[in-house]
Amino acid sequence: MDSANNEKIIGYFIEEAKEHLETIEKGILDLSAALEDEETINELFRAAHSIKGGAAMLNFTSIQATSHRLEDAFKILRDDDITPDATLESLFLKTYDILQDLLERLQGPLGLSEQDGDEILETAEPHFVELLNYIEQLADKDLSPAPGLTSAQIRASSPSLVRIPQDEIIMQVRQVLQQMLAIFKTEPTANNRHQLQTMCDKLIGIAPEENGWQNLLKCSKLAIANPKHSYRLLAPVIIKEIKLGGDCLEVGKGSEITPSQGLEQLAYSKLPQVLVTVDPVMAAEMISKIFNQTQINKLVSLLQTNA
Repeated sequence: MDSANNEKIIGYFIEEAKEHLETIEKGILDLSAALEDEETINELFRAAHSIKGGAAMLNFTSIQATSHRLEDAFKILRDDDITPDATLESLFLKTYDILQDLLERLQGPLGLSEQDGDEILETAEPHFVELLNYIEQLADKDLSPAPGLTSAQIRASSPSLVRIPQDEIIMQVRQVLQQMLAIFKTEPTANNRHQLQTMCDKLIGIAPEENGWQNLLKCSKLAIANPKHSYRLLAPVIIKEIKLGGDCLEVGKGSEITPSQGLEQLAYSKLPQVLVTVDPVMAAEMISKIFNQTQINKLVSLLQTNA
């Protein structure tokens, strides 16, 4: 998979993370209402948790560590009887701003380097401590991290306070996705397509009781097996869908897993597929890379006829 495809996968992560950020921001700005509604506080927890999972898969350790802190804080709010105040909202917003800054840097023209991420974590560490210390005061529990953590310690800190029953399963999903990403970056050959299919089989065995998960992986395996589908086409779709499916498993919503129409088309079509974005500029750019000039002329003629 070339650098353009790698950027596309990162783009999907950023797009998804921004949606989760919006959820988090709305919840923090009306924290009292969020704590009165069980589903809302669960949404805040899941939003931070999902960002953490995607960042872990792509090795964005600073984003993973920051979303981990938010996740831990939301877990305490979810499980304990806490009355929020303006100070708590302000402390949450500081941590939110750190996460937002990291994602904006990642999306920027220079990206987010590991050094920059480490420096931001070093600067942000007192905010993490202050937030959890204040929650400790409100909850009357000693749940704050030890003072003076370095950025390396933040990244390698003890497992999340959240004890998800299938935590070990999800770690396996992330590891396999990282391996698949590495293969998608290579030239497509019969051998590495077979490796990708074997990885799908491994993922299938992780949650054999979840029919939606089984179907998702079987579709992914069939799509990969079709030599007419390029890695440029397969990688963004398959990585994104397996990651989303893993998120559902992680929060106990395996029944909601289902392959998208696009993935099913890749799985069962005998002809090469092109998934075109609804954005006209991006669609034109994609078409220009895939079709030759004769095909483009014919496509333009057909569009004019059907207009």
